[in-house]
Amino acid sequence: MTINQQLSASKNNVGDGFSGELAGPLKSSGGATVFPRGTSVSGTVVAAKGRGKFKGAGDLGISVTEIGGHHVSTSTYEKSEKGKGKRTTAVIGGGAGLGALIGGLAGGGKGALIGGLAGGGAGTAGAAYTGNKDVVIPAESVINFRLSNSVSVTK
Repeated sequence: MTINQQLSASKNNVGDGFSGELAGPLKSSGGATVFPRGTSVSGTVVAAKGRGKFKGAGDLGISVTEIGGHHVSTSTYEKSEKGKGKRTTAVIGGGAGLGALIGGLAGGGKGALIGGLAGGGAGTAGAAYTGNKDVVIPAESVINFRLSNSVSVTK
């Protein structure tokens, strides 16, 4: 299926709906076309956790609930982004160490303490700013789902 709008873990909540259309025909096990390409599809966000600023992964999960007005049950598509973890600690610690070194050279012991605190704060700000990307499924993405149950369509 092709998704019609962008979905993101930071802007969408569990239970939010989305729409799309079949990217290709849905065929029966016997080869007959059950739903042609372009049939409308509706779905629901089943997981949405934005990635943490300092650690923790972000997740976005979606599932199809209707095809052509018929209720269906499908597999879930999930997209995840890893948190920063060790890299964040290194940036913060590196900032504090550099600040302490500069402060110590400029003003002795008291300067080292002030420089360490300032450098740690700068490292924290830098870690929060760099690489904190949202978990996103862009509009026009083509995603494959598997039907969990057979679909009964009467014509």
